[in-house]
Amino acid sequence: MTTPQEALLPATRRALLHRIAVAQAEGRAPSLVAAVVRDGRAVWHGSRTSMDGHAPDENVQYRIGSITKTFTAVLVMRLRDEGLLDLGDPLEKHLPGTGAGECTIAELLAHTSGLAAESPGPWWERTPGSLRPELSDVLGEQPFVHPSGRRFHYSNPGYTLLGALVEKVRGASWEDVLRCEVLEPLGLSRTSTRPQAPHAGGWAVHPWADVMMPEPIEDLGRMAPAGQLWSTTDDLARFAAFLIKGDDRVLSADSLREMRTPAAPPEAADVASGYAYCLGLEIRHQDGRTLVGHTGSLPGFLACLMVSVEDDLAAVVMANCTSGPLAFSVAADLVRIVADAEPRIPEPWRPMPEADAGLLELAGQWYWGTYAFALRLTADGLVSLEPLSGKGRRSRFRPNGDGTWTGLEGYYAGELLKAVRRPDGAVDHLDLGSFVFTRQPYDEGAAVPGGVDPDGWRGSGSF
Repeated sequence: MTTPQEALLPATRRALLHRIAVAQAEGRAPSLVAAVVRDGRAVWHGSRTSMDGHAPDENVQYRIGSITKTFTAVLVMRLRDEGLLDLGDPLEKHLPGTGAGECTIAELLAHTSGLAAESPGPWWERTPGSLRPELSDVLGEQPFVHPSGRRFHYSNPGYTLLGALVEKVRGASWEDVLRCEVLEPLGLSRTSTRPQAPHAGGWAVHPWADVMMPEPIEDLGRMAPAGQLWSTTDDLARFAAFLIKGDDRVLSADSLREMRTPAAPPEAADVASGYAYCLGLEIRHQDGRTLVGHTGSLPGFLACLMVSVEDDLAAVVMANCTSGPLAFSVAADLVRIVADAEPRIPEPWRPMPEADAGLLELAGQWYWGTYAFALRLTADGLVSLEPLSGKGRRSRFRPNGDGTWTGLEGYYAGELLKAVRRPDGAVDHLDLGSFVFTRQPYDEGAAVPGGVDPDGWRGSGSF
């Protein structure tokens, strides 16, 4: 069950309906369905259709195309978390004989493997997968178009290899592994590799006339892990909530945070547009907001799922036409409408469960050379170090249980923070990846690398 649509204000619901109505009308889509997720639950579903009396609801399946890749990436990350592989492993270590074994698993996930964008031969999305029964048929004789690891180049065959990797390590089909390890635990009962009634038909709409014809719906065979899935707005809303918060039955919040982190060097145009690719997820910047998710398309269908972690919001948009509505723009607008009209109410401030005297001693102002920083302790058990000017390097740090902390983001991600004490137990300085932070700028009593001038600070008359 989803939460009632009354969970959103009437004006917000009307604004959402207006946005998808414009998208369906101007995009000339036979039908369009959408959903909004807030606080981990679907709070709104909407649809528009060209057929009177036959509006699709949240249980009607649409083909979701490359959103399938995010599901495949989750399966690979599960293997990593179980210690069955490492993202830095070459594919050959686990799946030998493909002819593309030099690629690392991380490169395949991030589309930096150098593999071609598409499979050779006839248009694979409109022809049966039986034409490409083996991985060699998917890759072709010359699978690489770029050196591995050098640039972002979207590759559908790359995700075909990841699906085959899952099958090899698990000893079961990609479809069976997906159902047992992701779909069933998350309750995605209406997500499947083949259409299940009720489902939408895929249509091509003539670009210069208001007429349309059906698109073929092919089983993609070996390439299923790149784009085979069908789903509903209700199921994708649940999946979106999972991508924000995680679910330890499937994948932890930490691993999902890793998936949401850019992992591919973007092209210059992508930098300008605010686009980057992560591990099975796209990241885009729109209206000052960071959105993470994936788009999808196959002949007859368009889809998009986007989440704003900061707003705890997500949107799903699907249409049954080959071209027309810009699914990402619609999804981004749905998130913006709710975020602007009904801003997220923050959790109440709460004090730390216990006051640790040793930690409290470290809180407050510190200096890296002449740069002023503040070290703060937060109720979630983390430590934050941020410049007092508001500009510069900042990071949160998680405790390691031995009196040290590891950086979580930015320049200091993965770097070690520790307090260095004098023989009497007093804190001399903080060491952050060899950088020394002292209580006073270039504190003469602390172990500052290079030493401190014995004459100290001086005015212009001393020069």
